[in-house]
Amino acid sequence: MDMTEIHVIKQHLIDPEICIRCNTCEATCPVGAITHDSMNYVVDAGKCNFCMDCISPCPTGSIDNWRTLPRVKAYSLEAQLGWDELPPELTPEELAAQGVAAGAVPDIEPIAPVLPAAMNGEALFNSARYGATLPPWSAAHAYTNLYGPRAAEQSITATVTGNVRVTEVGQEAGSDYDTHHIVLDFGRMPFPVLEGQSIGILAPGVDASGRPHVARQYSVASPRNGERPGYNNVSLTVKRVLEDHQGRPARGAASNYMCDLQVGDRVEVIGPFGASFLMPNHPRSNIVMICTGTGSAPMRAMTEWRRRLRKSDKFEGGKLMLFFGARTQQELPYFGPLQSLPKDFIDINFAFSRTPGAPRRYVQDAMRERAADLALLLQDAGSYFYVCGLKSMEEGVVLALRDVAQQAGLDWEAVGAALKSEGRLHLETY
Repeated sequence: MDMTEIHVIKQHLIDPEICIRCNTCEATCPVGAITHDSMNYVVDAGKCNFCMDCISPCPTGSIDNWRTLPRVKAYSLEAQLGWDELPPELTPEELAAQGVAAGAVPDIEPIAPVLPAAMNGEALFNSARYGATLPPWSAAHAYTNLYGPRAAEQSITATVTGNVRVTEVGQEAGSDYDTHHIVLDFGRMPFPVLEGQSIGILAPGVDASGRPHVARQYSVASPRNGERPGYNNVSLTVKRVLEDHQGRPARGAASNYMCDLQVGDRVEVIGPFGASFLMPNHPRSNIVMICTGTGSAPMRAMTEWRRRLRKSDKFEGGKLMLFFGARTQQELPYFGPLQSLPKDFIDINFAFSRTPGAPRRYVQDAMRERAADLALLLQDAGSYFYVCGLKSMEEGVVLALRDVAQQAGLDWEAVGAALKSEGRLHLETY
């Protein structure tokens, strides 16, 4: 066999052992090469163009894995979806046995990005290209991966010190409205977290295939000095999952486990994760928060930290603006506490899409209503924008920002590029 005819690929793979299924890679990939099922996130070798856009946003490093092998032996999506761990790298002897010459150069020549099909002669809007992967320049240093997800690495055990329902109590427990505020205490074990970071929860037991449940990621809802100031604890906002993304009945293993926890229970935790979705710390910086449902968790953390700074006379100004969406007021977490915040401290805008007798209204609609204020913030280099919630909201929100900029006579491409390069527009959707 003429070994020079064997094409070699350096295949991009995701490590299922340390992936926390946060969806960052799939949301970032510009060519749709990354997909997932209920277990694994995987990369399609036929689509991946080695642009590397997904590498830096990954909070765990699970995305940064490669295997050299003959192109004809590239691992299929079906194979990857069934993995519990990555296959070992082939040795030089194993490669030679498959016809690969020593020193063969992998064929990783990039191809032109495969963008979504055009509609009406115009390419679909790609919101992900404007999302920053760098933190704000003044953000505090984030500690990450202190406790690892691999079986051989150490997790940390936290004690439940609070579990309170934060959606309208008049609705039946276990319904779509069942969202909980859960407080975990780490005792004397170090677990430093910042607003915008997340942690992984390891639910006990095994799945239907007999495999241990994979970690589930939850954004921290408390500020850096603890849910209770000065205590080594964090809070999470957890909605009980009772159906899958197709609307079929399904009980989320981690969410139901978390929502049913009792005070005194012990929980296995990994992390913390995230080094870019962080709030600015310099004086007079503006923060615009746009979220739906449990995407409110990091926004609550940022708001509470600013509130504590203000209470201690350490807050030097800066606008705080919130756009918060839900299907109904009853489903919106923290509605009561939000109502009690001073109006001169935070500018709150609600949007409800399923209020009986009222037209559907989404966060992007509320943003357009406040176009004049948002336009001024877009022109201010001290303004930072955070989007968190379901993936379906992301495009509408970024399109609204584009429209606001253009209506104000601004060059959106220049504005969008600056938001990305300066770490001022952060997208965390799932």
